[in-house]
Amino acid sequence: MDVSAGRDVVGGAIVTPRRRGRLSGIPRSLVWAAITPFAAWAVARVAGLERGSLTTQLMTATPYAAVGSLVPVLLASVSRNRAATAVALITAAALGVSVVPRAVGSAEATRGTPFRVLSLNMLFGHAEPGAVMDLVRRLRPDVLSAQELTPGMVEELDTAGLKDLMPHRVLQEAWSASGSGLYSVHPLTPLENLFRPIGHNMPAAVITVPGAGKIEFVDVHPFPPLGSQVHDWTAALDSFPAASPDRLRVFAGDFNASLDHTAMRRFLGRGYADAADRAGQGLIPTWPANHRIPPIITIDHVVVDQRVNVGAVSVHTVPGTDHRAVFADLRLPPL
Repeated sequence: MDVSAGRDVVGGAIVTPRRRGRLSGIPRSLVWAAITPFAAWAVARVAGLERGSLTTQLMTATPYAAVGSLVPVLLASVSRNRAATAVALITAAALGVSVVPRAVGSAEATRGTPFRVLSLNMLFGHAEPGAVMDLVRRLRPDVLSAQELTPGMVEELDTAGLKDLMPHRVLQEAWSASGSGLYSVHPLTPLENLFRPIGHNMPAAVITVPGAGKIEFVDVHPFPPLGSQVHDWTAALDSFPAASPDRLRVFAGDFNASLDHTAMRRFLGRGYADAADRAGQGLIPTWPANHRIPPIITIDHVVVDQRVNVGAVSVHTVPGTDHRAVFADLRLPPL
């Protein structure tokens, strides 16, 4: 006799619930909220959509946004949201491609005539003259491009020995931020009508370099893009001339611009290159120096004709000023 005939038989498979990670339950809304600001930043940076003073100033923080964009990638991947992960990866890649090459640089030939450039914003002439002279003696620049150069600073530097080391100069000093000046080891003559200066004084000169002939040099210092000055700042960068096939040009100074600004990239696109970018030093910040917080943005540059080779670039802190000095060791092509 079958004793099981009167009993119910229960069959089936035992299913064990899959354990999920602690972060896999992240709400979709939170993931997208983390991604959206970085995605918008990437679109604005790649397409050059910054408008007005606020977004223009924010664009200088793009290197930090590139690092921060990795956080949404992690959140999206852990949440197993494929669409969000794809958008986060594209965002991080776009920002990374915009920023990372500045830290890589490319090896360039050392052939050509050496031409060393030192640029420094002297903060209303408050930079310590002794520290400036220490840099000049150690780095031996052919040209010193000075911004916020006051008559008092001119006198102090000459007293400290600059007149003997760099006797040639084109100065437009002033008792304000507008003062600027070019000091040179080689003969130079003022260059008029190369462009329409907009902002602070921006003297230009033709410098005769032995072995390389004549080059045109511009001391750059537009207004910062604060408030309504953003329009003058854009116009100043747009006023610089395009590269010329029959003349080399070098621009050095406080551009009040980073390589993430559309206006700066537009200027470089007219036949120029940022020396620090070429040397793999393009992410070294130059402002603000000598403060409780370390320098955070890169707005001081040496810009060269694309035919100029860059040997090395270095950045130096000078007591008394809120900008760091930028030094570029260049090689000019033969005549």
